[in-house]
Amino acid sequence: MKARPLLLSLLVAVGCGGGDDVAPRPPPRVLTDAERPPCAQFNPQRNLYFGDLHVHTAQSFDVNAFGVRVTPRQAYAFARGAEVELPAGGATRRARLARPLDFVAVTDHSEFLAEVEGCTTPGSSTYDAPTCQKFRGDPYDAVSAFGLKLAIGNRQRFDDLCGDTGQACVDGAAPVWASIKAAAEEAYDRSESCAFTSFIAYEYTGVRGGSTMHRNVIFRTSEVPQPITFFERPDPWDLWSELRSACLDRTPGCDVLAIPHNPNESNGKMFAVEYPAGGDERAQAALRGAMEPLMEVFQHKGDSECRDGLAGLLGAPDEQCGFEKHDRDGPQDCSMTTTHVGGVANTGCYSVRDFLRGALAEGLKEHARLGVNPLPLGVIAGTDTHNGTPGAVDEDTFQGHRGTDDDTPEKLLGSGVLTSGGIAYDPGGIAAVWAEQNTRASLFDALRRRETYGTSGPRIAVRFFGGWGYPASLADDPALVEKAYAGGVPMGGTLPAEGAVASGPVFVVSAMRDPGPKDKPGARLQRVQIVKVWVKDGVAEQRVFDVAGSATAGLGLDLSTCAPGDGGSDALTATFTDPDFDPAAYASYYARVLEVPTCRWSTWLCNRLPAEGRPPACSDPSVKRAQQERAWTSPIWYTPP
Repeated sequence: MKARPLLLSLLVAVGCGGGDDVAPRPPPRVLTDAERPPCAQFNPQRNLYFGDLHVHTAQSFDVNAFGVRVTPRQAYAFARGAEVELPAGGATRRARLARPLDFVAVTDHSEFLAEVEGCTTPGSSTYDAPTCQKFRGDPYDAVSAFGLKLAIGNRQRFDDLCGDTGQACVDGAAPVWASIKAAAEEAYDRSESCAFTSFIAYEYTGVRGGSTMHRNVIFRTSEVPQPITFFERPDPWDLWSELRSACLDRTPGCDVLAIPHNPNESNGKMFAVEYPAGGDERAQAALRGAMEPLMEVFQHKGDSECRDGLAGLLGAPDEQCGFEKHDRDGPQDCSMTTTHVGGVANTGCYSVRDFLRGALAEGLKEHARLGVNPLPLGVIAGTDTHNGTPGAVDEDTFQGHRGTDDDTPEKLLGSGVLTSGGIAYDPGGIAAVWAEQNTRASLFDALRRRETYGTSGPRIAVRFFGGWGYPASLADDPALVEKAYAGGVPMGGTLPAEGAVASGPVFVVSAMRDPGPKDKPGARLQRVQIVKVWVKDGVAEQRVFDVAGSATAGLGLDLSTCAPGDGGSDALTATFTDPDFDPAAYASYYARVLEVPTCRWSTWLCNRLPAEGRPPACSDPSVKRAQQERAWTSPIWYTPP
């Protein structure tokens, strides 16, 4: 295994940011997709682009209530390098990215678009309504009142804002949605430099019994229908069916996918394999798999890759499954039921299905039963920023998650007020996409085929391929990428039935450290692992293989200064053949890349505070002071012939 940093094609476009919003003005004319020139950086072997597909701005109720006034237009400008102002008590603080992003989707809650607009616009027909007065009062009361409308699931909007039928708010959302679309259109670079891509998107904020069922809805083009809300479509099956009907069937040029996030808060519900009664289960499974080809494996509320000790997935414990996890009171294991509640408030239990590995196993079981996999989940990560600051993931400069809810060191290092937060949160992650060029069409197609991965923040570059006839020397071949595409499939693909051999597939993985911004190099890589999840005779198992690097590299982190330990690599590559391959077992494989240990954001912050008077979290032994940042690739699947 040799380090070959030149094996990777790492293209991170550097954008330029605009300023803050000014007085209303006519939107500038933008080129249509048909008029735009081809990108100068087009690459048939695909470039690597980093972005954030989970971003909330002041159009979201729980952002606005906590004093954040960053607009969608400003969020897109921030992603390209502009500065934004955030609340800090009665003052303001400033935020700016060290490195711009390549693509972003603003995903404000589709619920309450009209309500927030009316409550924050003096002179509107609802501005003086009791609910609006409450919304502009104590922020925790406001977020609680609006959040409970989703959590209790009675599909009832506020009568004093929306009328008896709720139609006034359905109609009132249309101009707000138009402004969100306009901001995305203005931000999209249709010149040949292709420096920045903005997606039209929103979050469907489903909650079932206090369990998170949220999805981010991402569109391929500017031809999009009105947002779907939890009030009108309270079940994910309703969402997928309506997206198919409103977008694919009735809106020419429209294409769409939904990305579930925070299954770790779903109490076993997010990836439960359930079908509407009376339907064709194969067709229903195919619809679900087509509408949701990805999941968000990491964001500010923690890791959704795996958790040890849960029933339903056999295999040895994995110490890396402890990354950004927090225990809850009461029973920890929901087993395979869907009756438990409260995950959105960090209560209730966990199910193995709340995590990527368990979801993959459930999909493999259904594939064996039906011949269709309803959970062919690729991987991305995101921030879920509620500050309108996409990509603000640096541990040493973390400023919090949502406005005045965590705008001081004491709040950041506390336990949260309305829900768990503060010390339990982290800066979140980013999405990585391998695409031919930085356009909506190319990036969306890559999302659809799952040639994507997520990181916990660093811009680690990772390639992952699988095939039947790769030579052991491929990892050291300067033509790795070209030969890997020609002889197999990339992350997100399914191994072809043709060419299958009894010795099993060969995988090749290549990873390069994040170079970091100027004058601030990224951490070195410690090791690369391949994680296998497989199902045979209805039994699901997992195993983790170390394939490159060493578990002892980079140890010796100095927690008082955050100076890293010795060792680690700039790049790691390897080929791997599964020693336990069973041609009769359904299987999936993904790569996990670990950096050397570094300081968690809370350690950086505690170190900056005076020794006397530091919050209790700074000396709490249950708060991890070090971490290993990482990347998770989309899987590659094997289906028995």
